Amino acid sequence: MTERSAERRRIRVGIDTGGTFTDVVAVDEESGEVVTTKTPSTPANPADGFIAGIEKILGLMGASGHDLTAVSHGTTVATNKLLEGKVERLGFVTTEGYEFMLEIARQAVPDGYGNSYFWVKPPRIVPADAVRTVRGRLDVTGAEVRPFSEEDAVAAAQFFRDRGITTIGVCFLHSYANDAHELAMREVLRREHPEAVVSISSEVLREYREYERAMTTLVDAAVKPNVSRYVRNIHERLDGFTGGRPVPFYVMKSNGGVLSADEVVHQPITTVLSGPAAGALGAALIAERAGFPKVLTCDGGGTSTDVSVVLDGEPTLTTEGSVGAYPSKIPMIDVVTVGAGGGSIAWVSPEGMLKVGPQSAGADPGPLCYGRGGTEPTITDAHIVLGRIPPHLLGGEIPLDVDAARVGLEALAERLGLDLQRCATGVLEISAWNQANALRQVSVKRGLDVRDFMLTTFGGSGSLLACRLVDVLDLAGVVVPQNPGNLSAFGLLTVDVRNDYVQTHVARHESLDLDEVREVLEALTAKGAAALSAEGFAPEQHEFVRTVDLRYFGQAYEVRVPAGSGVVDEAWAAEVAARFHDEHRQLYGYDFRDDPSQRVEWVNLRVTGVGPITRPELQPLPERQQSTNVSLPVAGGVQQVTHSSKDVAGNGLPGQRSVRPVCFDPDDGYVDTPILWRPDLRAGDTFAGPAVVEEFGSTVPVHPGFAVRVDGWGNLVVTKEETR
Repeated sequence: MTERSAERRRIRVGIDTGGTFTDVVAVDEESGEVVTTKTPSTPANPADGFIAGIEKILGLMGASGHDLTAVSHGTTVATNKLLEGKVERLGFVTTEGYEFMLEIARQAVPDGYGNSYFWVKPPRIVPADAVRTVRGRLDVTGAEVRPFSEEDAVAAAQFFRDRGITTIGVCFLHSYANDAHELAMREVLRREHPEAVVSISSEVLREYREYERAMTTLVDAAVKPNVSRYVRNIHERLDGFTGGRPVPFYVMKSNGGVLSADEVVHQPITTVLSGPAAGALGAALIAERAGFPKVLTCDGGGTSTDVSVVLDGEPTLTTEGSVGAYPSKIPMIDVVTVGAGGGSIAWVSPEGMLKVGPQSAGADPGPLCYGRGGTEPTITDAHIVLGRIPPHLLGGEIPLDVDAARVGLEALAERLGLDLQRCATGVLEISAWNQANALRQVSVKRGLDVRDFMLTTFGGSGSLLACRLVDVLDLAGVVVPQNPGNLSAFGLLTVDVRNDYVQTHVARHESLDLDEVREVLEALTAKGAAALSAEGFAPEQHEFVRTVDLRYFGQAYEVRVPAGSGVVDEAWAAEVAARFHDEHRQLYGYDFRDDPSQRVEWVNLRVTGVGPITRPELQPLPERQQSTNVSLPVAGGVQQVTHSSKDVAGNGLPGQRSVRPVCFDPDDGYVDTPILWRPDLRAGDTFAGPAVVEEFGSTVPVHPGFAVRVDGWGNLVVTKEETR
């Protein structure tokens, strides 16, 4: 062993690339030390911000690339491509007679349009002239009815080759039951059109419903070139940063797990909600440790806000998600995204109404106060004009131009016939209701009573409207974790390796062939075991989670329920059916448990393979002593000072360092408000609003009428004073 290797530390890093900032968290696996920081995102080339974040965090820890043991990454490459609708020309190959599958779709009008008179169907992901069909047919069991036509397959491959279409999706009828025809089509494409990037539905989503399977496959194909280039670029630069020593590099998946970069290029669709999923997992861990079993999460960034539900420490999953206009029927954390981030633009509609978002100033040029050429006022500009955030970001690293924000909002206020304070608070009120509506989508519309839930807020802007959301939704309160601006990056360090496998197996419960069910589950488990072994997990580390999709016979959609790991026998099947009845009642308010005429139907069998990782340990926050050494930010670094159990400035609030005029209500105007420095707070500290709590990556305005308690883990627990 060389002297250098003997000195090597073990540091794991999580990096979440957002629209405005790249968040970085590192943990020293031996000492347990956790360090956080941020660096500006680089939209033109996100890899630049990624490497800059690695360099910055290692510099803060006095370490180097030599000390890295693993890097986990949450990326928005696939998400942004779909949200922006920037999908290059695709080709689609399907079964003869099904060439208009994408056009017919599901004939459903999205919520909010009332009826089809007001809704314009979006352009199909593949134009009709780029669809080719191939003769050959399988039945619902996978048995061949008509043989695969090699002649048609060659003609289709040559058609795409001659027109320069290099990204192709393949979806044949009933290929979930038998993938032979799709594999044959892929071999023809490889031979006749070797430059093509191909996705086949039997590998992307082995599940029935041909439209959803086709769309999911085409979305996978659409993002595959971009995700592959991005991940390979990051991987190469990371290897260069570590001097050629390979470092395990994981990418966050939508299902709440991670996958190695080498594998994710083959499953790019699994990353479409990469960043939001990491935040939900970090919030789940924080809420569980804090003792809150029912939590709504609110992840506010520079461009958008992502919301989800956590029950008993686990984010809820769905397979009915979509990104932008594109449905993606893969397992993903149930996240709803709304265009209400710090950079969301305030504008006036042709009818003269104030609107906020979904257009965003992003990171470049950003809000007016960034001084980078922005021309329209944003949510961040409203906050800074009202004094709710400091005139700088990242503890003073990025100064903000308050005057530029004020000028922009004054011009907007003049157009609306309002004074400055009412205009700015109006912008924030609209943003709060946009976020509240998103929270209702994941809670009230799922049959959940939000009055029983705490709200966990994180992200750079997630906590800015927390008190207003409590009022609007009548929530139990708010939990703000430590370093909330970096919680998504922290979540990346808490994530296991996860791979999902599904097989459609339709059967009535009373005539279920348990031997067939056992065979399918064993085959899916074998696939999961092979994938985990390839990721470097020993067999004794493998964990498997079974779930089943069931419905009442005649229903169009299913309910997913847990299926225990025990022996597949009649008792096991009866327990699964009982859970289905319970879950159906929870979701819809009724069940047919005692009605023998309403039969239960099994639809999909699922297995998730889990490779567990060692999570960083949350450190409890010490209680306040009679006198305490704390760090205060000063120019060029920090200064150690000693203060009493109250505050530094001699006022009544713990951690108070100054006073600033802040406007919470335009009728009251600006009120001198205590400004607290969060690193000075200790477990057990309490105070009431109005107050503003500041830290390196975020700010928490505490409105009048709200009380705050610092719990043993350092979380700010915010509740209305009457419920304190």
